[in-house]
Amino acid sequence: MAARVKNAHSAMFLAQRAELRRIGVFLEGFCAESGLARERCLRLNLVLEELFVNTVRHGHRGDCDAPVWITLDAKPDAVQVTYEDTAPAFNPYAHLPEKKPGKIGGLGVLLTRELAASRDYAYLFGRNRIRLSLLR
Repeated sequence: MAARVKNAHSAMFLAQRAELRRIGVFLEGFCAESGLARERCLRLNLVLEELFVNTVRHGHRGDCDAPVWITLDAKPDAVQVTYEDTAPAFNPYAHLPEKKPGKIGGLGVLLTRELAASRDYAYLFGRNRIRLSLLR
């Protein structure tokens, strides 16, 4: 019999900015159940918000009914994040933006680079998949 995963939470959202509120509620529930410190939860919220806004704005060029999947898994030393969307293939880590004064854009990629202990990207079965590990 397969072991039941207790710490993982998954949800699907539509690629619409109005869904940010639901993502926040999903994240709050995860943080409360897993005992994640408020500071870590706020960082995780910032990362998810940037990824999601980039999906809507750049990947789909606006609100649409395309799905976005988020899975959060609490490990003893880190939170594992899996973020998937069906936007056109785009590896945000292929060419990391430089930090330039006054430059707009690239914040989501910079945030995941700075806040995540590890990260990777893959395009699998028509989905962009970003996996991040944020230390607890």
